[in-house]
Amino acid sequence: MYITITPQKLGGTYSQSSADFVGYLEKENEGLEQEDLEHFFNQYGDEISAEDVIKDIDGNGAKLKKTEPKFYSITVSPSKYELKRIEQSTIDLKTYTRELMKDYVRSFNREINGKPITIYDLKYYAKVEHQRTFKGTDKVVKENQPYASKILDLKTAIRNIKEGRLEGNISKMKAEILKLEQAAPHQLDGKRIVQGMAKGGDQTHIHIIVSRKDASNTFSLSPGSKYKTSEAEMHGRTVKRGFDRDGFFKNAEKRFDTLYGYQRNFAETYTARNNFIKHPKLYFTALMKLPTNEKAIALKIMRAGDIPMLPSIPVTPNKLAIKLFNKLRKGVEVAIKSSSIGI
Repeated sequence: MYITITPQKLGGTYSQSSADFVGYLEKENEGLEQEDLEHFFNQYGDEISAEDVIKDIDGNGAKLKKTEPKFYSITVSPSKYELKRIEQSTIDLKTYTRELMKDYVRSFNREINGKPITIYDLKYYAKVEHQRTFKGTDKVVKENQPYASKILDLKTAIRNIKEGRLEGNISKMKAEILKLEQAAPHQLDGKRIVQGMAKGGDQTHIHIIVSRKDASNTFSLSPGSKYKTSEAEMHGRTVKRGFDRDGFFKNAEKRFDTLYGYQRNFAETYTARNNFIKHPKLYFTALMKLPTNEKAIALKIMRAGDIPMLPSIPVTPNKLAIKLFNKLRKGVEVAIKSSSIGI
């Protein structure tokens, strides 16, 4: 399970409306029949219109400055193994989202009127999506860009030749374009990857838009708080503050595993991925202690690149990490090839 929490990002100052973001989430519905549409939902109902989402989120930002986000975006991306477990069921993903948002609100160290906040203090809307497209910021698109630029130049030259503004050999230019298309380093189904192209594989995920203010439009709930959990003196009284991001991410996994009886491998856990980045020695030490079959599964998951937070093997602190990894891989390579592990 890979989850990101980001503030509304729409330039130097924050837009006063959620319309652009909601419109972006509605794009996947374009051209679909009514029965195939994916609607917004929340804790209380399904089939909520985009217009109602915009109206509700926009009307819940009392006293927020232009330099403050009006809402936060949470993206929940189950792995292909998790999706396989629930057979990509939209109903199950909605159930999971509703339980996940209970964990989200529990991660705030806040009280309202002297009572801990609950799911009923939260204002959010969510939507299940089944596709993703490549963005201009993606590494594969950037690395293909030199080829794209040359192809564009050649196509412009061909158009100019056809319109009499330039002389040249069109057939030769078309042949060059074909070579460039095939030479681009990143391809999908035999085509050069470009911005806007749909990604392959299982891409089902959940987008959640959650208001910065509570449901009463009175209190601010910021998951971007730099404080984890603490208390502070404000206006002569003690107030609680903070958001436990690590706790939220860990509970998100436990929630899925409990709901659907999912047996999570070590390499899929938030703790393991976090240690891989921050404490590689701890990561590899724990990996070495796993039973052979679990090591084999972990390596298979790592090689498949299905863990978005998993970077390449670190070079520093580093020789130790690489040495341990190579030793581990040699030790379980036979197990991977000869076992009946089906993941």
